[in-house]
Amino acid sequence: MPDVNTTTKDKKPEEKDAKGASEAKEEKPIPQHLPWRSIADLEPRFTHRVLRSLTALRKRLDDKILRDAIEENYPSATSDPVPEVEIYLRLLLIHHLHTSKENYVKSIDLCKETVNKIQSLNRRSMDPIAARIWFAVERSYELGGALADARPMFLAAQRTASLRHDDDTQASLINRLLRSYLHYSLYDQADKLVSKTTFPTSASNPQFARYHYFLGRIKAVQLNYTAAHMNLQQAIRRAPPAKTAPGFYQAVHKLFVVVEHPVLQKALRAYFDIPVRTGSLSEFQVTLTKHAAQFEADKTYTLIVRLRQNVIKTGIRRLSLSYSRISLRDICLKLHLDSEEDAEYIVGKAIRDGVIEGRIVHEKGWMECEGRKNGYGPEVSEVFGRRIGYCLELHNQSVKAMRYPLNAHRKELAAAEGAREREKELAKEIQEGELDDDEGMGDF
Repeated sequence: MPDVNTTTKDKKPEEKDAKGASEAKEEKPIPQHLPWRSIADLEPRFTHRVLRSLTALRKRLDDKILRDAIEENYPSATSDPVPEVEIYLRLLLIHHLHTSKENYVKSIDLCKETVNKIQSLNRRSMDPIAARIWFAVERSYELGGALADARPMFLAAQRTASLRHDDDTQASLINRLLRSYLHYSLYDQADKLVSKTTFPTSASNPQFARYHYFLGRIKAVQLNYTAAHMNLQQAIRRAPPAKTAPGFYQAVHKLFVVVEHPVLQKALRAYFDIPVRTGSLSEFQVTLTKHAAQFEADKTYTLIVRLRQNVIKTGIRRLSLSYSRISLRDICLKLHLDSEEDAEYIVGKAIRDGVIEGRIVHEKGWMECEGRKNGYGPEVSEVFGRRIGYCLELHNQSVKAMRYPLNAHRKELAAAEGAREREKELAKEIQEGELDDDEGMGDF
């Protein structure tokens, strides 16, 4: 920024000048001094601190802030800042150009120029900023409708980053390529890229979240729901909070819900195969034997064994509806019970519990079931009368609710209290002699 001449009249003490300069420095919205400190002190943490504030800074950018930052770092035509500061300012300019459709072409041109400058400088201290540059490049080409044109550039840069062991740039470029492939539904190419590359283990959590999300989409299309479910879980765990990245949060949870349903069906298939409603004890034994290992692993084997009584009760209910009289021997054969004594005990318990209506004839060894009701008789008419009474009562309550709205009585109470207050005032005036007994009493 150009120097401003101050007169002796406005001159302050040196302490106040230093304090004012420090305050002005703290109020700067763009912390471009931190990349310079990262180079001077050989501390990359300053650069990472700047990049962490980039998301919040993008929302505050305007022409004035960018102009002031450029004028401060380029006070004259001959003096240039360190390359890291220049690339960082270029990154801010690219994001600022994304705010209007008219500048999409300019942002693409600026991206090409910035990439060429990064590749020509070849500085390792610039790697964290270069990783963010590639995201801005992808965004510019995507907004300009030419995302496929940037793919060769991404592939070449990814090969260079892998040879230089630049983990930040490599992780960013792998995600850029996967996004480009999935944008055009090129799932085979995306799967080949995943199989041929190794995602850096030192990548940041946001990059890991994107990578697992893309893997989840690929596995879901390949109908590998178990792997997709695991990758989407990792994406949710590593993703930033919903307030910071609401779009990614919604996208990953939508896909997670879609993938989770087939996974649950596969995991619970053994439980769905249990024939509780059919009442077939033989099928129940076959299912129990088939999936015994899974039930024991889930610690539910004891609970499943107890379902045997429910299966038998269902079978007895079906027999009682089909037969008016059936021998205990036939019940034992149809339900695959061990003996007639077991059948007699189970039938007796079902009658006592109200599962079926009937009785056991011990002398003849059979069970007599009461026939189905024909739909007529005093019991049916009584039930029908109760239903009609309930409907009439519901109708009356509805009519009352329409005639007398809720809290309507409060208005009447308020009117009565007002009349009572007026009566007290009139009585007080009569006692004081201001009114006669018959004057003004027409309302009462």
